[in-house]
Amino acid sequence: MAPEEKAISESDNKANDNGLSYKDAGVDIDAGNTLVEAIGPLAKSTTRTGVASDLGGFGALFDLKAAGFTDPILVAGTDGVGTKLMIATAAGRHDTIGIDLVAMCANDLVVQGAEPLFFLDYFATGKLDVAAGRAIVEGIAEGCRRAGCALIGGETAEMPGMYAPGDYDLAGFCVGAVERDAILTGADVTAGDVVLGLASDGLHSNGYSLVRRVVEHAGAEYDEPAPFDNTRSLGEALLSPTRMYVKSCLSAIRSGGVHALAHITGGGLTENLPRVLPDGLGARLDASQWTAPAVFHWLKDAGAIRPIEMARTFNCGIGMAVVCHADQAEALAAILRDEGETVFVMGRVEAIPGAGEQVRIDNTEDLWAN
Repeated sequence: MAPEEKAISESDNKANDNGLSYKDAGVDIDAGNTLVEAIGPLAKSTTRTGVASDLGGFGALFDLKAAGFTDPILVAGTDGVGTKLMIATAAGRHDTIGIDLVAMCANDLVVQGAEPLFFLDYFATGKLDVAAGRAIVEGIAEGCRRAGCALIGGETAEMPGMYAPGDYDLAGFCVGAVERDAILTGADVTAGDVVLGLASDGLHSNGYSLVRRVVEHAGAEYDEPAPFDNTRSLGEALLSPTRMYVKSCLSAIRSGGVHALAHITGGGLTENLPRVLPDGLGARLDASQWTAPAVFHWLKDAGAIRPIEMARTFNCGIGMAVVCHADQAEALAAILRDEGETVFVMGRVEAIPGAGEQVRIDNTEDLWAN
């Protein structure tokens, strides 16, 4: 060190009390460090075979060979939870929103036949609330455990002026792998295949801009009993986390006979199922064969929402569709039920004219009858 230079010390900072600091600008580095220390054990609880680095490095390492893959193809996805975050903030409940974040990403990977391997999150807020941040990451860790993937990194960004007090945003990034010869593309789907529907746990993470509008229109309050479930507050009911279909669907895939999967998110059955159907094929479904949870009936009635709008906005009771060989449908349904799923035989795949609808839903009135 040259004679005219000197090391920066704590006393130098104290001597300049009138100067501005990062904390004065709204960024609390100490709070960020406190959160990092708090989430370390949460991330460690999600570790799995293949993780080759500890949390805290500039990048995370994962060993595909150690995870048991021979000729893997990587599958990656990213997503968020939309304006469901605004209900979490309004209700003051942040413990399950992280489950949603993981599920929205991991459920997308499994439709390719991929096993989720690791997850990274991005958490941005105007002012860091350590308690809320910890609750959010606890939910992310729980989601990772449900998906069987490891939380191996992430980013926490405190950005004053970008977000209003109490507001935050979340994004998730998930990477999985599938053996090259086991990728699900929908190419094997044929006329006569059966479509199985796996029940949703409610709204999952789509349509919340309309949900919030209905709540406002109905004059409902998030801290009052839910009009469709007096055992929970409206906020708690609307924050029911997205169901994780990863482990059940992987079991079905590995048993053989699954030709395609479709994660039913925004756009519902009418827009998501066609994404895995080859040209010239469509699905004819019978709405009398499954039930819609009570929250959907309340939204429809309280908002005077037309059935077609419900079908295009919400999952309406089906969170994942499984297209399978007809001869194996019964066995696959049994496997999925053993894994904890509620399974409905929804319909079949059929040939359609070039300009025909790819998804036709019959008996929609039965879905909303009760």
